[in-house]
Amino acid sequence: MSKRTNLPSAEVTRAWINLMRAQRSLLTAIENDLRSAGQPPLGWYDVLWELDRAGDGRLRPYEIEERTLLAQYNLSRLIDRLEREGLVKRETFDQDGRGRWVVITEKGRSVRAAMWDIYGRSIQAHIGERLGEDKAAMLAALLSRLT
Repeated sequence: MSKRTNLPSAEVTRAWINLMRAQRSLLTAIENDLRSAGQPPLGWYDVLWELDRAGDGRLRPYEIEERTLLAQYNLSRLIDRLEREGLVKRETFDQDGRGRWVVITEKGRSVRAAMWDIYGRSIQAHIGERLGEDKAAMLAALLSRLT
């Protein structure tokens, strides 16, 4: 047996390339739709969504990092921007006095909802209308095997 047997087949490699191209293309299209509608970038939505769906609207920064694809150094700067815009606020964590909660504000909830109006339509236009329900379900099932 050759050591080359651990290499991906041409079809597996093609799947990887198409997955990466589709991700880049779809993210660009969705970001463009948000920008055209005067909405903030998609990263803002991700953080606001995680905070909004947290039971009490608050998470510690490391929890946000775990739930999003944002690196810690990017997340810190993003939280600073969200706070300057009044979309989140920081509160002292009661148990140790040094840690901080990041808490979504009512304005943050409103901005997230407005973003979803555009984001949801964008997902439908760029994915739903191209795949339909059956193929979207099939793709979701296939991708869930990779995560």
